[in-house]
Amino acid sequence: MSMPHEAASGGIISWWSGHIRDIGRKLALALALCIPPLRRLHRQRNDLVRERDAVQARLDAVLTGPAGTGNTHQSPFWFYNSAFDAVGLMKKYQATDVRPKVGHLANYLGVYTDTRFFPGILTGREGEVNAGLPVPANWHTDIAEWGAALRAVDLSGPTFTVMELGCGWGCWINNAGAAARRAGKSVTLIGVEGEPAYATFAREACLTNGFQPEEFMIVHGVAGRRKGMALFPTQQVEGASWGLEPVFNASEQQRREATARGSHVEVPMLPLADLIPPGGRLDLLHMDIQGGEADFIEDCLPELNSTVACLVIGTHSREIEGRLFTTLSAAGWIPEIERPCIFTLDSKKPVTIVDGLQGWRNPALLP
Repeated sequence: MSMPHEAASGGIISWWSGHIRDIGRKLALALALCIPPLRRLHRQRNDLVRERDAVQARLDAVLTGPAGTGNTHQSPFWFYNSAFDAVGLMKKYQATDVRPKVGHLANYLGVYTDTRFFPGILTGREGEVNAGLPVPANWHTDIAEWGAALRAVDLSGPTFTVMELGCGWGCWINNAGAAARRAGKSVTLIGVEGEPAYATFAREACLTNGFQPEEFMIVHGVAGRRKGMALFPTQQVEGASWGLEPVFNASEQQRREATARGSHVEVPMLPLADLIPPGGRLDLLHMDIQGGEADFIEDCLPELNSTVACLVIGTHSREIEGRLFTTLSAAGWIPEIERPCIFTLDSKKPVTIVDGLQGWRNPALLP
C-alpha cells in the first residue's frame, strides 16, 4: 500500500528533524570535550561503563559455567561479604596441570582426596579431576572459605605456616599448603585432630599430596588454653561422621560414665602455645571445632593476638558468630570475609544445616 503524499512529506520532515538534532548533539559533545574537566569526566564515565560490562561478563561466565559445580544464582553460597576479590584469588592459585590419580578426587589446586575418606559422598568419583573453579561451592566448601584461606597464603612472606584445629583428613593444611608451595613458599603444616582414624587420614593425605615428613606434623588431641583431658565421641564407621564435638574439661564423673558406655574416648587437651612451632607465628589458624569456637577464641585470645596473622573460623550458630564479632573486634582484629551459617526453620528452633565462615586479619602482625 502506498503512503499518501501528505504522510510521506511529514515522514521526510520528521526524519530530517531527527537527523539535525543528532548532528547538533554530536557537535555539542565535540565542543564540550574541548573543555579539559568535561573531557576527563567523559573518559571516566566510559571507563566505568567498560568496567561494569567486564564485571557483568565475568558474572555471566560464572553463572553459566560447567555443570556439576553448583553454579546457580539461587545458591545460598553466593551470599557472602568480602573486603577482597575472593574469586580472583581462587583463579590466581588455580593449577593448570592436574592429572587424575587412581582412587582419588583431584581439585582445582591439584590437591588429592582419597575417596574412601568419605564413603557415600565421594564413592564413584575415583580418578576424577575437578579442574574448574568451585564457584560458588563444591562438595565440601564454598567461595568464602576458599577465599579466606587463600587470603592468608597471599599475605604471607617466603614461608607459610598453617595450623588446622579439627583437621579431619587435613583438608586446609593440604589446600593452603599446596597453594603456598605453588607460589614458591616453604611450608610448615600442623594438624590437630581428636579422632585417631582421621589423624591417620591426615598423615596419609599430606604424603599423597607430596609434602615431606619434615614439612608436616599431625597431633592427636584437641587444642585449648591449658593442659587437660577431653572426651571425644567414638564412631562405628570411619568417615561416616565429620561433625564430632569434643567435651572439653570433662569432670571425673563424665569421664567414668563415658568410658563405661563406650560413647567417648579420652584425648589430651593441649595448650595452643605448645603447638606453635619455633618462631612463634602462624600465618593461618583454621579452626572447625563443632561449636567450641567462641569459647576457644575467648580463652586463647592473648596467644592469638601475639602469634596468629589470619584466622579462618567455621561457625555453628548465629550466637557464636555474634560472640566472635564482639570478641575479635574489641581486640582490634579486622573482619575480611564472612558468610553466616545457614539454618532451617522447619522445627521449633533454628537448626544449623551448613556451617558459617569468618576470616579475620590481625593488624598487629599484618598492618
